[in-house]
Amino acid sequence: MKKFIESLSNVWKIEELKNRILMTLGLLLVYRFGAHVTLPGIDATQLNSLAGQTEKGIGSILDMFTGGAFSKASVFALGIMPYISASIVVQLMGIAIPYLQKLQSDGESGRKKINQITRWLTIVITLVQGPTYIYNLYRTLPGSAFLLGFNSFEFLFSSVIILVTGTIFAMWLGEKITDKGIGNGISLLIMVGILARFPQAFIQEFTTRVTNNNGGPMLLVIEIIIWLLVIIACVLLTMAIRKIPVQYARRTASGDFEQDMLGGKRQWIPLKLNAAGVMPIIFAQAIMFIPAAVAGLSKSDASQTIVGAFSNMFGFWYNFVFATLIVVFTFFYTAITVPTNKMSDDLKRSGGFIPGVRPGAETSDFLDKVMSLITFPGSLFLALIAVFPAIVVSLMDVQQSWAMFFGGTSLIIMVGVAIDTIQQINSYLLNKHYDGLMKSGKNRKAVA
Repeated sequence: MKKFIESLSNVWKIEELKNRILMTLGLLLVYRFGAHVTLPGIDATQLNSLAGQTEKGIGSILDMFTGGAFSKASVFALGIMPYISASIVVQLMGIAIPYLQKLQSDGESGRKKINQITRWLTIVITLVQGPTYIYNLYRTLPGSAFLLGFNSFEFLFSSVIILVTGTIFAMWLGEKITDKGIGNGISLLIMVGILARFPQAFIQEFTTRVTNNNGGPMLLVIEIIIWLLVIIACVLLTMAIRKIPVQYARRTASGDFEQDMLGGKRQWIPLKLNAAGVMPIIFAQAIMFIPAAVAGLSKSDASQTIVGAFSNMFGFWYNFVFATLIVVFTFFYTAITVPTNKMSDDLKRSGGFIPGVRPGAETSDFLDKVMSLITFPGSLFLALIAVFPAIVVSLMDVQQSWAMFFGGTSLIIMVGVAIDTIQQINSYLLNKHYDGLMKSGKNRKAVA
């Protein structure tokens, strides 16, 4: 513990790192403050029915990713999710549209243009989701909650503009955190929104187990131990790699009566067990909204059965389809994001080769085969973590709000963002001759 405290003290000795951390915390505080600002024209004291809508089921997911702003009818009610949706759409369109493919290969200038396209698409998506959210308010809240009048055009128009502005402002905060702060800004905004629900969820579970004598404190301790084990499993899934050995051709350099062997050093290519990250879960989660929405258009008994099955995110059929989609999307997203052909070409140009494998097409096929072999168990592991909240609800009768932290998108995002942020802090510490956060924290002496 003492060494960890010393490591934290070293963080504040680096002026640039300290300023970046303070900037990040300040912008995150602004985002959290905005999540509690209710839309103008809505009586904040009459939001109980909206909060009840987001306590269970799919509504709880939407509220979690917005840090409670969805249930508070906040100016940040749509959160950063329209930007995430736009990023996914642009990324998928980059596979089929030559113009976007060209921008992806143009380096920094192409990246800026893609970011601009993503921003404009975010506005379009928000303009669609904004009226949908207002319509949900009309259906959920009593008429007296609308101070400007029920179905008032002034309220509808101003609220949509405010929701669009709120999403754009949240997007700007995320980009500023990335540029001026520490960590990935967009991911940090999502993580902070998720963590905002953690205290309330834990208090509800504590009250149920201890105060209401439903299992007692011992069962609560067991739940915490299982939760920590799941976090460890998520860390292993995020960090696990398969090392592919690489050999570089030997080159000699002659000097004054001596020869140095340059190159010839065996290195390796890291292939991640879960190269797709959290994206397959996000894709699958988006698809899972469709069956209930389509079936809801019909009033037949079969349609209502489908609506019931796919509206219960802790039910068997919902999670079975959800897990299957995650496995499929993991293979799909890995295939489009891990360029084995480019890796093979880069390796060939640098004079490297995989022992026992010919450079060129054979190397590309080898890498593609290895990726397929490690992606399959990785996709199953990811699917298991994604549906684990439903498992603990079924087996241990855990509160649904607390079960959301036992896996799924929320836990994967929190673990991934935490690892990425710590790695960035470590790089600052190591550059200033300090050990990282996971080291002793003692000052390193610079090598002369």
